[in-house]
Amino acid sequence: MLAGEPYIADDPELAADALRAALLSERFNSASAADPVARRAALTELLGELGEGVEVRAPLRVDYGYGISIGARTFVNFGAVFLDVARITIGADVQIGPNVQLLTPTHPVEPEARRAKWEAAQPITIGDNVWLGGGVIVCPGVTIGENTVVGAGAVVTRDLPADVVAVGNPARVIRGTGTVQDTDAG
Repeated sequence: MLAGEPYIADDPELAADALRAALLSERFNSASAADPVARRAALTELLGELGEGVEVRAPLRVDYGYGISIGARTFVNFGAVFLDVARITIGADVQIGPNVQLLTPTHPVEPEARRAKWEAAQPITIGDNVWLGGGVIVCPGVTIGENTVVGAGAVVTRDLPADVVAVGNPARVIRGTGTVQDTDAG
């Protein structure tokens, strides 16, 4: 699974990992906003890596949690769904709007393999200082370059370069962000 190879999700070890994540997510999601220490402790135990100054607003939904790395000073708004069957790497200073979905799992198009419960996954990488607007969906295998802005409701099916603004379904680059590096963003 972690190597991106097809696997069966009903594996007992994966079921135990999913239960661990569900219990820790429940603890995080139900912790009092008045007790930030308890919330941070649950999140630290749930996720693979959690940078300094990260703020994640509940509710948060994950598959396993340990496949997620969030860089320093990143903000994740309400209702995030991070399906970490493959690695999800979120850089520093990222802004993630409400109801954003980072989806690493894939399923076979061939009906028999899908019926047999085969799955696979591809990692997602979000660069530093990216802003994902509300309701953005990032599909398996996508990398989003640093400083890029993805407009609300966009569905990102392919890699996006650094220093651009992308919108739509599927997301497409509409302009640069105005930084020096984006001169050929088109």
